[in-house]
Amino acid sequence: MNWYEKLNKYFPVEEMKSKEHMEMLLDEKGDVYYKDESPQHVMMYAEFDSFIFIDYVWVSTKTRGQGIGHQLIEKLKQKNKPIILEVEPVDYDDTDSEKRLRFYHREGFTHAQSIGYNRRSLATNEENAMEILYWSPNNESEEMIFNQMKKMYEDIHTYKDEELYGKSYQAVEEVLIFDEDRDADDILESLNTPEKA
Repeated sequence: MNWYEKLNKYFPVEEMKSKEHMEMLLDEKGDVYYKDESPQHVMMYAEFDSFIFIDYVWVSTKTRGQGIGHQLIEKLKQKNKPIILEVEPVDYDDTDSEKRLRFYHREGFTHAQSIGYNRRSLATNEENAMEILYWSPNNESEEMIFNQMKKMYEDIHTYKDEELYGKSYQAVEEVLIFDEDRDADDILESLNTPEKA
């Protein structure tokens, strides 16, 4: 399997970019968008001046629990910038969703409870609510994380979307909201007893 097939098999269709989209980002935005790959892992991420966005991380089931994910995150933390990513809320029918959250919790990520993120998938045409996690070396505010997410959404997620998919994603204002009074539980705090990966 090539890198794209590995990601495509692991991530839900509504979260996947097309292979063409990712190749175009790697090619045309190669100063920002990167692929870090080995036989055991694939990580796609965007590095901007003031933050890093993790687009996808896949670690082979055969090597899970061997610290590969931890090493990948550590490598990004060395850059001393906030690291942002999207996660789906815990789905008890999908044990991986809880494992992913536990992993990021152990890595010191925080749930941005004041950021709402809901976008329609071009693949399924269904609304897809996601939560934002971030790791912050210098106590960046959630408002700063929100502004960085907006930049990422416009520069990466919706890059040439009409050309690639024949239609556009929603405008950033429709997808991302910042509300300090947003009624959202901390998805990391609600994880029950910690387990070792």
